[in-house]
Amino acid sequence: MYRKAEDFLADWAASSAGTLAVMKAITDDKMNVAIVEGHSSLGWLAWHLVGSGGGFGHFAGLNIPMIPRDLEVPSTMAEIVAKYEEVIAAYNNEAKNLSDEQLAEEIKGFMGPTKRGQFLRHFIDHQTHHRGQMTVLLRQAGLPVPPVAGPTKEMK
Repeated sequence: MYRKAEDFLADWAASSAGTLAVMKAITDDKMNVAIVEGHSSLGWLAWHLVGSGGGFGHFAGLNIPMIPRDLEVPSTMAEIVAKYEEVIAAYNNEAKNLSDEQLAEEIKGFMGPTKRGQFLRHFIDHQTHHRGQMTVLLRQAGLPVPPVAGPTKEMK
């Protein structure tokens, strides 16, 4: 649970930078790669992180750009990356204003009342989970995996 805005912002900076690097490693021709037919693809996962950034922000009481749930995945990674960069900037701008009291305040989370600081931790964990899925799919697609939490095969 985050008790200080600067603690969330530090984790967000590292997490969003890693996610952005993974998104930038996805080529347009590999956006539809999925572990199995009909499962979440690289493009879908990247777009989901854009959308969920807005959703988590909304529940946390932050002004983060939202996309309609039924909006189709864009046809290029450049479009997804641009929207994700908007989400990054919005969190950087909005979260710096959170007080210690606001982080300890209970909000309506996805699974009931949750402290805002705990909810923001769940947001980071959610992004990390899907970024991990994308790194596996990058490897499956034959694309290089950027270093997010340490060296990758390409660096050896």
